[in-house]
Amino acid sequence: MFIRSAMELGAAVKARRKAIGEDQAALAARIGVSRQWISALENGKSTLELGLVLQTLRALDMPLSISSDQSTRAGAPLPRTDLNALIDAARRR
Repeated sequence: MFIRSAMELGAAVKARRKAIGEDQAALAARIGVSRQWISALENGKSTLELGLVLQTLRALDMPLSISSDQSTRAGAPLPRTDLNALIDAARRR
């Protein structure tokens, strides 16, 4: 699935939360945010703290990868990058 906007990310989070049978309040408690914060995420608010968004994705077991559908100057597509690998590398620094 390609996510290209905060609205699409919010819809994916909401669908996953509902699929696992968790309400907003329970998810919020697991992450340490308010139910209103979860609602804002699910409604596509684009100014939420990235760290908390990533924590929410981890709590919902929603792996995140980054790729580009554009080509590099040499004409080769950019490689897919596993966000967890990037996080791990940043933590080792």
